[in-house]
Amino acid sequence: MKRVITTTVINQSGVLNRVTGLLMKRQFNIESISVGHTEQPGMSKMTFVVNVEDKGKLEQLLKQLQKQIDVIKVNDITDKAMVMRELALVKVVVPPAVRNEVLSIVEPFRATVVDMSKNVTTFQVTGDPEKIEAFIDLMRPYGVKELTRTGVSAFVRETQKAQTPQLNIL
Repeated sequence: MKRVITTTVINQSGVLNRVTGLLMKRQFNIESISVGHTEQPGMSKMTFVVNVEDKGKLEQLLKQLQKQIDVIKVNDITDKAMVMRELALVKVVVPPAVRNEVLSIVEPFRATVVDMSKNVTTFQVTGDPEKIEAFIDLMRPYGVKELTRTGVSAFVRETQKAQTPQLNIL
């Protein structure tokens, strides 16, 4: 099962290498990673999406990450209400004959054109990973010439929805 793990670290040289090295030694495959500065000077946040088979391995991973010297805080936010976004740049073969057709497909995704030439258009699309995948799948028949993705960035929403039983009124 895919897990979204955020890690707040001291922003120093080698921290990313040590954290990813730990994941590699434990044979966890990182499906997505993003790293950036936080609101606190000298601190960065890493967001990982990893595939973990069972709860025991997940607990082991979280404990091992917390033991790292430059790691301040580790959270598995998968089961919490969160905001999760990814950015993708997708270069698509779009000759003038199909340009209007492609633009009408792109519109519901709120993708923007960031570069255009005679036969190729580059789109920028942001959203959750499933939205990005759906966009790419729709562009494939036209010819995806190049693709790059940032990796997931995520954090927990300020207010968590309480688990309440659902009532069905017929």
